[in-house]
Amino acid sequence: MALVNPAPDYFEPADGMFLATLLIVRDVARSREYYERVFGAECVHESNPLIMKFFNSYIIINDEGGPTDDKPMVQARAPQDPNVLSCAMNVRVRDIRKLYAEWKARGADFITEPKDHGTEIRCYLRDPDGYLVEVGQGL
Repeated sequence: MALVNPAPDYFEPADGMFLATLLIVRDVARSREYYERVFGAECVHESNPLIMKFFNSYIIINDEGGPTDDKPMVQARAPQDPNVLSCAMNVRVRDIRKLYAEWKARGADFITEPKDHGTEIRCYLRDPDGYLVEVGQGL
């Protein structure tokens, strides 16, 4: 499919490279709706894979599936148990309490309210596939 809003920095990084997050999900449309609604991410590429711009980063969203020619022994699967952590996104913000209220109003499922840990305040939420997202603010 065509680009929704061309993002030349994704396809041709201005600085030569950047780091993005790949999420393997059970339902791409459900994940797109979630990241648009809760995070305010913008779709820049429709599918195979779906690419969402989130501030100065990208979230790449793709279906589960079997091996491909460039990874012939690898199965792509969404997390099987949301209580077993193997990967998490980390979002750093200036005002965690404001973001917590905004995202909660948009339907985010936070595990706890923001907690003060001395050097930072942080909280966690899960996306529809169980991926953990840490939101933190330095003190």
